[in-house]
Amino acid sequence: AVVSTQSGHYGRGGRGRGNRTGRGGGDSKEWYPCTKLGRLVKDGMIKKIEEIYLFSLPIKEAEIIDFFLGSKLKDEVLKIMPVQKQTRAGQRTRFKAFVAIGDYDGHIGLGVKCSKEVATAIRGAIILAKLSVIPVRRGYWGNKIGMPHTVPCKVTGKCGSVLVRLVPAPRGTGLVSAPVPKKLLNMAGFEDCYTCATGQTATLGNFAKATFAAIAATYAYLTPDMWSPTVFTNSPYQEYTDYLAKPFVKQPKKEVKY
Repeated sequence: AVVSTQSGHYGRGGRGRGNRTGRGGGDSKEWYPCTKLGRLVKDGMIKKIEEIYLFSLPIKEAEIIDFFLGSKLKDEVLKIMPVQKQTRAGQRTRFKAFVAIGDYDGHIGLGVKCSKEVATAIRGAIILAKLSVIPVRRGYWGNKIGMPHTVPCKVTGKCGSVLVRLVPAPRGTGLVSAPVPKKLLNMAGFEDCYTCATGQTATLGNFAKATFAAIAATYAYLTPDMWSPTVFTNSPYQEYTDYLAKPFVKQPKKEVKY
């Protein structure tokens, strides 16, 4: 039976997709965190996103990224492609969306989502891109003059047959790259960079993933300027353990009226 929901949308079982605002699926309603990390972020215990990266805490809620980088983040749909599955009745077509998200200043994410509808795929890809946001390390080509502008060293990323290599470039060079890596490098905040790619780069998904892996590798190298002894502190979960032990009022469940 076809029933209507309160929002005026129609569907089987009353699963209306109303009350969604914007392409990113950002809800205007209050955020009720579901994880310990979300509670600490919302209540102001964690001041910067770098504190999360320092302890490698997994981010399971996209709202955490919105909390820290919401106004700066820009997203771009790299590609929407149809994928098909053969069934007895014919083919079942779904749409696969590739979305890059970044603040053009040291943070970037890449999301891939497949769905029956284009809008749903884009919305899901944006959420997954937010969950995969990583810090980007920038460095210099020569003398350390001014702000960091390029990759700190030669880095490589691979996905499928596609191998992408990022090479430091002198200031003023710009991004010497194909269109797909150029978008990602620009979103990550790089101003100058040489690139080298091998493999089937026409496969845009693998090309984007390989570039993302290369950008993520910038923090994987322990260069001499990072040799200073590390002073370890308690993780936020340990530091605020008494606060997290208190009972937390979760979001009240809404009643669906048929």
